[in-house]
Amino acid sequence: MSTHPRLVVHTIPQERWPTRDEAARALWFQPIALGPRVHARNRTWVPAMVPWRATDEGEVTQDNLQWYGRFAQGKPGVLVVEATGIRDVPSGPLLRIGHDRFVPGLRRLVEEVRSRSEGKTRLFIQLIDFLSIRRRPDAEKFFDRFLAPSGHHREHLSLLDGDAAWLERPDDDVRVRLKQLDDAGLERVLTPRELESLRFGARERVTDMELPHIRALPAVLPQLFEDAARRARAAGFDGVELHFAHAYTMASFLSRLNTRDDGYGGSLEERARLPLEVFHAVHAAVGDQMAVGCRMLSHEAIEGGSTEEDARFFALHFARAGMDFISLSKGGKFEDARQPKVGESAYPYTGRSGHECMPTVRSDERGPLGRNLHLAHEVRAALRGAGLQMPVVGAGGVVGFQMAEEALQRGDCDVVAAARQSLADPDWFLKVEHGRGAEVRRCKLTNYCEALDQKHKKVTCQLWDHVAVPDEGEVARDGRRRLVAPQWKA
Repeated sequence: MSTHPRLVVHTIPQERWPTRDEAARALWFQPIALGPRVHARNRTWVPAMVPWRATDEGEVTQDNLQWYGRFAQGKPGVLVVEATGIRDVPSGPLLRIGHDRFVPGLRRLVEEVRSRSEGKTRLFIQLIDFLSIRRRPDAEKFFDRFLAPSGHHREHLSLLDGDAAWLERPDDDVRVRLKQLDDAGLERVLTPRELESLRFGARERVTDMELPHIRALPAVLPQLFEDAARRARAAGFDGVELHFAHAYTMASFLSRLNTRDDGYGGSLEERARLPLEVFHAVHAAVGDQMAVGCRMLSHEAIEGGSTEEDARFFALHFARAGMDFISLSKGGKFEDARQPKVGESAYPYTGRSGHECMPTVRSDERGPLGRNLHLAHEVRAALRGAGLQMPVVGAGGVVGFQMAEEALQRGDCDVVAAARQSLADPDWFLKVEHGRGAEVRRCKLTNYCEALDQKHKKVTCQLWDHVAVPDEGEVARDGRRRLVAPQWKA
């Protein structure tokens, strides 16, 4: 019998939009402090999304300015710039902040958002570290170039074939035989990590303690994050969001799967140790001039992974350390990612944990709308029960005012974030605030945008292309796809 939940295609419900007076009284449009000196004009939030618009060297482009400037026109309370690499290493068209040369471009981005939001939007930057991941190799290439035949392989080939001569055969003979094996044979001869490298591409983990650069991460990362935060302050950002979520380095330290034996893995306290050291280094570098918070997981949604119990523990420790906010997500892990095609990399939002991170209308009975707000409620309740007032940012399938306002009124969170809905209509907060919610272009939660992200293509929304624009000169195009959201003729 199948254990998979029955999938249902859900519909986006009709919305009763508030009048301008109703919006003015709503909690969503009330100000909030996000640090001693950083206040947002309301509780609307555009979380970090990677648009793949930087240069291959990580520099800000005109496309980046258009992307963030367009969100700024909607005047959200907070806009978070994409996951920005703290190392100066090749990472494709993703922004970087791992060297001083990136500061002028980031400063232009800050100035663009200031100008187009008329100074009403607080701009944060998300800082990320990630480990190496390789594309899935062709089997021929894998055995010829990436696999070093060892005694392990010879021993298991001798058992498989009933031929002790394999114990003495040269490397080339071992490689030829391995190429001949079917899946069952490979599973008997290769180690689990070798099988993963063949089928998914090699991926580093924070538990690969035999690798010197992995063992040294606790000694290296606080300084890298601190230097990145100093550059963010020099560029003029209002805050930094430390990326402690999903499939990346810092989230891996927080994970229950972190079994490091050097004091940075195992127990909850040890798993929180490096994230706290990173936070303290960053906070010391920027002081109270900037808000310093993190994006973290309320649940990993993988077998053996962290749950809401872990999230509550980490939130309490982060708040007691003086963190200014936490922004909660869920899932998005490599451990259950779909097998990529040969030549492509594994993508951490393709399995069950990916669905929990970005639920679509094709979902189980619970549906995609507000799917993870109950987890934010648990974390926030733990904080308030301990007398801690750190703001909690909730998210997950928010496509309307009513859902956001009810989440705030229930105490699920203190700020409501919406990524895909804000992508569909960057002006939607402003439209609701002005009593013009009926004009909101509503996200369909089909993850058209996510499919582009998966291929590292410039992210757009399919709904943009359905809107006629009087002056096509205002719109950049990539083939048939509009690269900038249509302007709202307010």
